[in-house]
Amino acid sequence: MNFIYIILIPLIPLVVFLLLGIFNKTIKPAVSGYIGVAGLSTSALVSFYAAYQYFFVRGKVDGAYQAIVQKTTWMNFTDALAIDMGILVDPISIMMLIVVSIISLMVHIYSRGYMKGDEGYTKFFAFLGLFSFSMFGLVLATNLFQIYIFWELVGVSSYLLIGYYYTKNSAVAAAKKAFIVTRFADLGFLIGILIIGYYTGTFDFETLNNPEGNAILTWASTSFMGLSALTWALLLIFIGGAGKSAMFPLHIWLPDAMEGPTPVSALIHAATMVVAGVYLVARLFPMYYFIEDGFALNIVAYVGAFSSLFAAVIAITQTDIKRVLAFSTMSQLGYMMLALGVSGYSGHDGVGFMASMFHLFTHAMFKALLFLGAGSVIHAVHSNYLKDMGGLRKFMPITNITFLIAALAISGVFPLSGFWSKDEILVAAFEHNKLIYSVGVFVAGLTAFYMFRLYFGIFWGKNTEYKHTPHESPFSMTIPLMILAFITIVGGFIPFSEFISADKIGFETHINYPVALLSSFVAVLGIVLATIFYKKENNLSDKFANAFGPFYKWASHKFYWDEIYMFVTKKILFNGVAGNIAKFDKKVVDGTMEGIGNKTVVFSEKIKGMQSGKVQDYAFAFIAGVVIIALVFIYVLGN
Repeated sequence: MNFIYIILIPLIPLVVFLLLGIFNKTIKPAVSGYIGVAGLSTSALVSFYAAYQYFFVRGKVDGAYQAIVQKTTWMNFTDALAIDMGILVDPISIMMLIVVSIISLMVHIYSRGYMKGDEGYTKFFAFLGLFSFSMFGLVLATNLFQIYIFWELVGVSSYLLIGYYYTKNSAVAAAKKAFIVTRFADLGFLIGILIIGYYTGTFDFETLNNPEGNAILTWASTSFMGLSALTWALLLIFIGGAGKSAMFPLHIWLPDAMEGPTPVSALIHAATMVVAGVYLVARLFPMYYFIEDGFALNIVAYVGAFSSLFAAVIAITQTDIKRVLAFSTMSQLGYMMLALGVSGYSGHDGVGFMASMFHLFTHAMFKALLFLGAGSVIHAVHSNYLKDMGGLRKFMPITNITFLIAALAISGVFPLSGFWSKDEILVAAFEHNKLIYSVGVFVAGLTAFYMFRLYFGIFWGKNTEYKHTPHESPFSMTIPLMILAFITIVGGFIPFSEFISADKIGFETHINYPVALLSSFVAVLGIVLATIFYKKENNLSDKFANAFGPFYKWASHKFYWDEIYMFVTKKILFNGVAGNIAKFDKKVVDGTMEGIGNKTVVFSEKIKGMQSGKVQDYAFAFIAGVVIIALVFIYVLGN
């Protein structure tokens, strides 16, 4: 079946970007909002049609969903190595099309209300179009170089949207920070791509991920420092993914990225851009699994587990509601990474891969709902901080209920979507790595605690005296909240394992009751503790903070990782290494060149009289030269 029409999905947002960007000054703001919404609505409809055609009309071939590749050669390097451009349609790319189109559409609709009256309204929707185009292109890429091209376009889009309020120094700094950190990570990604191209002779995903005939194992034969060259390549590629998905220690850009408008936080830093790293590892999963018995995959698992725990601890201490959600995102992305890391390849052994993709889907919905709910609150009280909130459930009933649904879902409460996907992750971890499983269960409790600390701090807690009476957001903002809340309620009942698996062969999953009961108990315990601490105003939270002493302070300062990076960057690299190099450049290199120039000037001063322009001087020099030559000639003849 021909799926070439899928190319419309990224092209429509590209046209929207070009249209709104070129005619930014002439298109009325209200019209630009409708154009953006219409464009993404069309892309979303095509995405749903493609999913229906792929899963239900085309169906399985020989018991497995087959990848459909339609491409054309773009550049030839050698007879064997070329870069193609095209589309790759398979279960995870279809799933990502659904995720990106739903979240992007909801953000477009929501932004019509949230950004109303903003001077750059049309420009904002143009940037949203560019981001959507880049993300669609990334998930449809057929090879490593194509995905890298769109990977960088996503980075540019992120830079533009984070720094949207460019008159604020903090927004400009945040945009630069995100761009620079991810550039360093992407350098690793690029080197990994080049190593794979050199040793395998291809960048094509279908060829690289084909485990038949032991081709992957043959490629892995060349070693360096005890690991195969391809293992090093996969680790370098994971660095690129860790940068985009804010894994430790490349996480420092994500909290600062909250400087962008709240719809941007929902679109980029909750549901789409940050999951690109998870998607990248999933896209190359057969390579990660088969090369050197999954050594690189173990690294993915442990980095994911540590990042999940690290971010959850920090989230408990934050007072900016968007930063709480940012660290929550990092923690949940760690969940997805660890699920991939503990996964097998086929059948029920591959439940980790399925669980990671399932959690990617469910998390996208309820985390976007949390961010948009936070935006609704910020829109009402004009502050990001918990100290300026409290008792808002009376003023904002729709935001209150939808935010509560999302908080319950991320906490893993039955029967909401987060329960099902998180349960599958814990099952995979329980069967493959008890240490990572223990971390996952503990993080589940922390997640429930900090999410309900956030919920009670906003909607219950103290009854704040507001300067202006808060009110519910307009329908353009609450309709997306209700749609995402509905998906959060029913999304867990999708038989995900029948559609998504590492080997593209569906399988059935069942509830592991001991694992589910323990995770549910931990989630309820976290919620109960948060209720005791934060539902009503009291000093228990202060006692709790004091009990942990310096550790709580470290966590509230994000364990000083920003300060560590600044020390290394400014004191060591800039003042130490770069400073000494600059001195050498100025004193030795520049000094040498300037010395040569100065000596040349002095020498020219000495001899410039020879070019005086006076005829008598030239006549004297001519006659003197003739006399000297004559005398030399006579002397020679005389001898």
